[in-house]
Amino acid sequence: MTVEKLPMTAAGYSVLEQELKHRQQVERPRIIQQITEARTHGDLSENAEYHAAKEQQSLNEGHVAELEDKLARAEIIDVSKLSGDTIKFGATVTLIDEDTDKKQVWQIVGEPEANAKAGKISVTSPLARALINKKKGDTVEVVAPGGAKAYEIAKIEWR
Repeated sequence: MTVEKLPMTAAGYSVLEQELKHRQQVERPRIIQQITEARTHGDLSENAEYHAAKEQQSLNEGHVAELEDKLARAEIIDVSKLSGDTIKFGATVTLIDEDTDKKQVWQIVGEPEANAKAGKISVTSPLARALINKKKGDTVEVVAPGGAKAYEIAKIEWR
């Protein structure tokens, strides 16, 4: 069985590491404290606080395991060392919407670090898949939930 690598930027890796640390060093002890306090309240079978804390513990440990897995499979890609005029992972792409002439800037990143509000789209998203291997001046068409959209690639940057 081959382990599937997860491409991500160094910044994306760092965010996952920080979340893992927080869950292990802050959330885990806090939840254990809640369980300990709830135990002092008597009968565990009817103790809602105890059951809620145990549920929180289960969810937190699930997140810890998921983060550990992602970090173990991470393939950190140093975007500043990338170059070229063909779009690939890590590229920051400026698009012009052909219907509205509106500019959009997206960086293509790994799935764990995708965040549309921050201008980062997953390499597995329909838009990113349409952009991969294209060049400045090319037009791409993407089928979005609101219908097909056409974009002209105005700029490709590595930052």
